[in-house]
Amino acid sequence: MRLENKTAVISGGSRGIGRAIAIYLAKLGANVAINYNNNDKAASAVVQEIELMGRKAIAFKADVSKNEEVQLFIDKVLKEYGSIDILVNNAGITRDNLLARMKENDWDDVLNTNLKGAFLMTKAVIRAMMKKRKGKIINISSIVGSTGNAGQSNYSAAKAGLIGFTKSIAKEVAPRGIQVNAIAPGFIQTDMTEVLPENVKEQLLNNIPAKRFGDPEDIASMVGFLSADLSDYITGQVIHVDGGMYM
Repeated sequence: MRLENKTAVISGGSRGIGRAIAIYLAKLGANVAINYNNNDKAASAVVQEIELMGRKAIAFKADVSKNEEVQLFIDKVLKEYGSIDILVNNAGITRDNLLARMKENDWDDVLNTNLKGAFLMTKAVIRAMMKKRKGKIINISSIVGSTGNAGQSNYSAAKAGLIGFTKSIAKEVAPRGIQVNAIAPGFIQTDMTEVLPENVKEQLLNNIPAKRFGDPEDIASMVGFLSADLSDYITGQVIHVDGGMYM
């Protein structure tokens, strides 16, 4: 699982799962470009950590739900690195609420970032990958994209949409040597999940056969495998990394 001379783009790469993915791919040898939307300090810290490994890294502030900003980001990456070999669509937000109380903006914001963002990012890089006849696209979905979850109809719909998007694009670009897969994390300990009440966490833990919550590195290692040449015959798949929670 070596990625020397590869360029990896990770959306939402400044914190949590995205940060772990960026650092892990750099450890495997990739040069990395991340986007972020708010936290300049966290994004700079990721870049510095990767540069200390002797790899190249850039961070670019961009809202993945806005086509103009996505294009500027990808143009910057292509100018700096010359090519894009790996795309990880990880950027995501939550606006949880029961449907009866959910505001239209809460629905739109989540779908625009979590699903439309993946569409815009993929569309922006796909021509360069098709020209090379090689590439890896990994979409970070969620277990709730398969199971649903009360209070997360917007988030679940976006993550389910990512699964359908993954399978459709995989069929389109497989003849061009590009593999497209999705990872569906279970309960991963990040800033996003840390705010949940303890009784909710305990209930979730009881539904995990492995009897532990996941770490961001559990997702990063799967991204590493799907980014490497040894996964070239795997495409259109949804891989649950959840300690057995889905079953």
